Formats: sequence, C-alpha cells, structure tokens
Amino acid sequence: MPKASGPPISQRELNRATLARQLLLERAPMSVPDALEHLVGLQAQTVNTWYTGLWSRLRDFDPLEASQLLEQREIVRIALMRSTIHLVTARDAVGLRPVLQPAVARPMSGRRRPLAEHADEITAEGRRLLAAGPLNNRDLAAELAKRWPQFTPDDLPMAVRVGVPLVQVTPRGTWNASGDAAHSPLDQWLAGGTDAARDALDTPCVILDELVLRYLGAFGPATPADAQNWSRLSRLREVFERLRPQLVTFTAEDGRELFDLPDAPRPGAETAAPARLLYDFDNLLLGHADRSRFAFDEWHPWMISVTQRFAHGSLLVDGLVVGVWRLERGKTARVIIKPAGRLPKADRDAAAGEAESLLDMWAPESVHEVSFA
Repeated sequence: MPKASGPPISQRELNRATLARQLLLERAPMSVPDALEHLVGLQAQTVNTWYTGLWSRLRDFDPLEASQLLEQREIVRIALMRSTIHLVTARDAVGLRPVLQPAVARPMSGRRRPLAEHADEITAEGRRLLAAGPLNNRDLAAELAKRWPQFTPDDLPMAVRVGVPLVQVTPRGTWNASGDAAHSPLDQWLAGGTDAARDALDTPCVILDELVLRYLGAFGPATPADAQNWSRLSRLREVFERLRPQLVTFTAEDGRELFDLPDAPRPGAETAAPARLLYDFDNLLLGHADRSRFAFDEWHPWMISVTQRFAHGSLLVDGLVVGVWRLERGKTARVIIKPAGRLPKADRDAAAGEAESLLDMWAPESVHEVSFA
C-alpha cells in the first residue's frame, strides 16, 4: 500500500462526506434523472425496492413520477456495475455500458468459458430473436437451445446479455405493478420511447477517467480498491495515478491513502446525520471495499443471518448501520425495525418517524403501524 501523504481524515469525517454525496444527510431538491446521474445509478435487481432508495434521498419524491419516467424509457434498468441490474438514465445506459463491458462480461469466465467460444454466434442469434419483441429468459433460452443444446438454459441468455445491452422492460419495475422479467436491446427500447429517450442514443461513451471522477463525486473520498469493488473493473490504480494532479488526497485513520475531488462536499465530523431506512441493495453499503466508515463490518455476520429471514433493508442512525427493518403491506401496513443493540429513545423516535413517512408512500390507504422487534 503506498504511503499516504495527505492531511488526516477521521472515520466520522469520511462517513459524513459519503452521506453528503449519497444525498443522505438531507433530502435533495433534485429531479429523479439528475439524482440518478449524480449517484451514477442505483442498484435495482429487485423489482421495486429502489423506490425506497430514491425516497430516502429526494425531497418531495413522487414514485408515480419515477414510474412514468421508466415507462417513457427516459430511465431504464440494465446490467452495469458488478454485472448487476442498475437504474440509470437513458443517457447513462448508453454512455456507461461500453466502459463497463469487462465487468458485465465477467460472469462468462470460469465454468462458462466454453460458452464464450460461441458467444458471437449466440449474441447474433439472440439479437435476431429479440428484434421481434421482448422475451423473458425462459423463452429466449428455449429458442437458443435449439441450436446450442449443450448449454444450460441459464447460460444461454447470459451470453446474450453480455453481448447485447439488454433492458428489463416495463411494466416490470413500475410503481405498484408487476410484469415478467422480459428483455429488449437497449437501442431498440430507447428508439420506441420519448424524444429524450431517442436522443440518448447519441450519447458518447464515458471514458474510464470520467467514470472514476464520477465515482468519487458519489462515493468519495475513496481508494482505487473501493472503486474496483463498486465497478468490478480492474487496474484502476493506474487511472487514479493518472488523475492524481486533478485530485486531492487524505490519510485515513488506518493509514490508507484516499483520493477525492477538490471541490466535493466534506462536512465536518460534528454535522448531524438523520436516521434513514436504506433499501436492501443500497449503494451506500455497496460502493466501497472497506465499509468501516459505516461500521457495517462490525455487524456483518449478524446482518447476514438476520437479513436472510427478516429484513428489507438497513437502519442508519447517526450515519452508522445499527439494525435492519422490513415492510409488511396489507389492511394494516407495518414497518418492523430490529436494532442490533439498544437504541436510545431519541433514535427510536427518529427511526419511527422515518418509518411513518415510508408507510405514507408505500401504503397511503392502509392503517399504519411501526414497531421494534
């Protein structure tokens, strides 16, 4: 690890800086597209929990507006960072996908290596099949298996997704609706959208240096290892070194060198951080290799065991992960919060207030109940 030479920055200062970038110190008066581009997308492989991610970050967030943008194809759900589905603007879907192609293609290594030898042919056939309209993985696999029966049904659609940028089409992902997980090529999908969606097809490819700068704007201060964990791209140390003259550096409490944008917000350690309910795949907890700025690793074994049977997301108090929560919808809609330890009354009240606000969005017609497990 290179010897850090920048001024010291404490864990608490790191925490506040990242919360500010992630719009979690105070809800921002941004539009959904502006927020998504600032955050470089939200992880969104679950159908609609990302609505909570936007609600926790945006002032006066309207889920119907976000849903309408999805239907108009001005925002889309597509595989990008870590080869996982992210919610991004149409512009970012076009601009980011080429630079992230190595991360998207990573699942084709290992046991899928024989499949990669046929990837070009499978990709071409997949695009031909999808030209007639969106298909789910089951139907796409059935058609492809007629020519390549030696591969498993799961692997064949994966090969197409690696070779062709595929969007999960609506109504899947729209507010309070559902639909099959069907896919369409990105260019084909945007061509059938609004003028803004079609105009996005002319977006130039984002270069690697720009991607790193945008990452720091949303997650910094950070290390090259953090950026690699977020993107699943390799050899980013070289990019950070190339950008060093444009950046500032800090020394973390454990001696790591952290890079950042010179003018990015870095609130003081005394800055208050409100209680927040994070959704299940919140970027805040996925954007770094070292998550100790949120004390996440301290609770990680407990979080994993509890989340598997309980949670819809994490509870953040004073900027730190201190528990989990789940939402139950019905005639009575409930948010049940399970702290990892004892919470002071003021923190319980703050968490309960957030939960009540969340219920107003998810279940406005139901009776509301907030409880602590």
